[in-house]
Amino acid sequence: MTKNKNLLIGYKLFFGLLGFSAIVTEIATIVERGRFNSVNFFSYFTVESNILVFVTLLLSAVAVAWGKNNKLDGLRGAVTVYILIVGLGFSFLLSGLENVTLTAVPWDNIVLHYIMPAAMLFDFLIDRPRRKLVFKQSLYWLLFPTAYVAYCLTRGALTGWYPYPFLNPDTNSYGAIVFTITCLLVLGLALVWGVCKLSGKQKAA
Repeated sequence: MTKNKNLLIGYKLFFGLLGFSAIVTEIATIVERGRFNSVNFFSYFTVESNILVFVTLLLSAVAVAWGKNNKLDGLRGAVTVYILIVGLGFSFLLSGLENVTLTAVPWDNIVLHYIMPAAMLFDFLIDRPRRKLVFKQSLYWLLFPTAYVAYCLTRGALTGWYPYPFLNPDTNSYGAIVFTITCLLVLGLALVWGVCKLSGKQKAA
């Protein structure tokens, strides 16, 4: 039991630090190139979600060590949904685009968009919440991505800068933007449902 516990803690720390190192590498590289804009950089959902993954895995590792990981069930579920939106959204909306700079360092692109979503999902699977997460009670998880879209559209209208092409009305019609946002919302709902189904089978307190 102790060996499995130590392996689980090591897994969480390793992948948490891996994602964090990718973000640090991105910042350092962009600063070196003289193109770092802190507000723009931290306005990417990919960056925000990976920071949340780092914090969540770090807290989860500490909680496992203390035997209190169940206290983070809601946070782990929500962050798993966010990073899966990153991975799936990137695969369907961004990976095939040409002449679009995704990351300053190619390896960081793989870490942030592919490895971390898979690692967070696997973490949830091997360390499932003991209590059942209720779908209706977990819908509030989508407040963050919803607020993020509202922020991007509002800031973009004021500054002319959008973090993602599919949110930019200069390159897409408003109908296309609404359709894409609707698809992402449906994806988010499906992921919330799926994560709740994967959680423990005990009744919620």
